[in-house]
Amino acid sequence: MLRVITLFKLLPIAHRIILSSLFLVSVVIVLLPSENAQASKQTVENQYSANTRYTVPLAFRKPEPPKFEQNNQKQLVETEINAINSSDNSASTHKSHSLNTDKFKVQSGDTLAKLFHRIGLTSRDVYEISQLSLAKKNLLKLMPGEQIEIAKNSNGEFVHLNYIIDPITTLKISKLNDTYNEQLVTKQVESRSQFASASIDSNFWNAAVDAGLTPNQIMQIATLFGWDIDFALDLRKGDSFSLIYEQEYADGEFLKNGNILAAEFINQNERFTAIRYSNGEYYSEIGRSMKKAFLRLPVDFTRISSSFNPRRIHPVTGGVKAHRGVDYVAPRGTPIKSTGRGRVIKSGYSKYNGNYVFIKHNDTYTTKYLHLQKRKVKTGQTVKQGQIIGTLGSTGRVTGAHLHYEFIVNGVHRNPRTVKLPKSTSIAKKEKANFLTVSKQMIAQLEHQKQLRLAGNITE
Repeated sequence: MLRVITLFKLLPIAHRIILSSLFLVSVVIVLLPSENAQASKQTVENQYSANTRYTVPLAFRKPEPPKFEQNNQKQLVETEINAINSSDNSASTHKSHSLNTDKFKVQSGDTLAKLFHRIGLTSRDVYEISQLSLAKKNLLKLMPGEQIEIAKNSNGEFVHLNYIIDPITTLKISKLNDTYNEQLVTKQVESRSQFASASIDSNFWNAAVDAGLTPNQIMQIATLFGWDIDFALDLRKGDSFSLIYEQEYADGEFLKNGNILAAEFINQNERFTAIRYSNGEYYSEIGRSMKKAFLRLPVDFTRISSSFNPRRIHPVTGGVKAHRGVDYVAPRGTPIKSTGRGRVIKSGYSKYNGNYVFIKHNDTYTTKYLHLQKRKVKTGQTVKQGQIIGTLGSTGRVTGAHLHYEFIVNGVHRNPRTVKLPKSTSIAKKEKANFLTVSKQMIAQLEHQKQLRLAGNITE
């Protein structure tokens, strides 16, 4: 304090006067009472009470997480989860409803680009899809009748494409975040056994149709037993047949008929059987191949105009001249088949035979085919059984279109319709035991189904 006084005395007189004046003013201000201050103090005392916790603005305190009771917390979490799930479901439903799907049956001239343009999609999508390997293989050339499904979202953007390749395979292409993906989806195929049988009343074809068989199945049966039965001339009223065949289903939906597994044909009280083995070939129930060395018929004919007759009256000359073959009448151009495997020893034309083909099968058998419209084989050529060697016509000395067919055994002409054909070969010895087991099972199934069918008919 003494030092302050000493310093004050050393100041000039003018400065000491100013400092003294300021000091006096300050003292006066401090000593004067303030009513506003008193009113403010009273307000604070009326607003807050002691020992009470009040909420303080965040600007004046450190934020703390809210504290809940355990039950309240669990309830809040469940509420939030439900709200999220509800939101997701709502979004999913909205998304599903926002897809626009168009299904097309491809018409002639349609391309993927045309279909995309038709529903307002860009060529950019078509280009990107065409770069995918599976799409490049299957979608670049659409065929009339094929089915394709294309979907876009509410913004008009491509979402996915489904292209049915076949009844069990679908190509699926999708777009996600500008990335295109493809995959093949294959249905599971199930094979079921089906039974059919019928008795012939008017003809074989009608009986088979009434039994629910398709034209392809009818031809399969005729082919199986065609080595043993002449389906044009040997069938009689009361003949019957039965068979077990496969049917294919995909996801429970019928696809198509499959292989014949077993068949039986009763022709003029003679029983013939055919069993399919694992090698895909057919054998009789005792293991002899259904395929014989010769087909009984070289052509699908409508009637026989002239049978084998050593003392026939010739229709043109009127004289007695042996007819050493059988004349089969059919529409001009009907395919002619080689009845057995062999080598063509002559293929040519003559005044009386017209276009003709002679086939030597071995040292014992030779067959001849006359009056062909066209020849489709040449001399020296090897042919297979059933191979088309020409078409039916009316060349040479004839009165109408037909095939003249001859069958020669050791140089002697035999009646093609009645000649005993060489026996078929048996199944390989190493396979025979297993085949006989399969055969026994299939014949038993046939008999069981026939008995069930008979019992059902009696009940009705």
